[in-house]
Amino acid sequence: MPGPASRSSRRCFALVPCAGVGERAQAGGPKQYARIAGRAVVAHTLAALAAVPALDAVLVVLAGDDQMFERQAPAFYGGRAWVARCGGATRAASVTNGLAELRRRGASDDDWVLVHDAARCLLRPAWVEALIDACIDDDVGGLLALPLADTLKEAASDGRVAATLPREGKWLAQTPQMFRLGLLQRALAVAGPAVSDESSAIEALGLAPKLVRGDAENLKLTWPADFALAARLLETR
Repeated sequence: MPGPASRSSRRCFALVPCAGVGERAQAGGPKQYARIAGRAVVAHTLAALAAVPALDAVLVVLAGDDQMFERQAPAFYGGRAWVARCGGATRAASVTNGLAELRRRGASDDDWVLVHDAARCLLRPAWVEALIDACIDDDVGGLLALPLADTLKEAASDGRVAATLPREGKWLAQTPQMFRLGLLQRALAVAGPAVSDESSAIEALGLAPKLVRGDAENLKLTWPADFALAARLLETR
């Protein structure tokens, strides 16, 4: 692998896949457009990313037929706010298409890309800055994650406990996940569309991403109860 370019020559871009439908959330439509604490979920997410000076631009990847984004995120505009309607059928496909769009807009192999879930709307700029500081000079890159605190159970097919698994050394992956554009493109091409996150694709190449401790509030809105919790947390900030 070629040595990293100088820190000053490397740029950082955020990529937000925002083309999913979020069926598990039961939000009556794409969960990224559900409203909590007065704004759409994705609007909260993008506001946090916009407050990170180290990001050269934020690219939102939408479904090709999306007609809601501009109405739901009206504050997302300006020279650092990019939108592309090139989303795919899976998260990995949307990220792959987004990486190609970043390249079309002038990003290069050595530039960093921070992929972040649109539905992680409790993101704080300080967490993004901590990830960048921890990974900007790393040979591989890394991700925000949280050490597993609870006892981990494996379920049997009948819904009963099959085993208790050791939790030592286990972490819950979060986003952003930060990797160089060229490396991430190659990793996703090898991993295929079913890969669940960018770190998994990098790991499949035999590389070891860096774990950067995140925060329990950086939850991904997946189930109906998550929206109520996120609303309470946002209203108390």
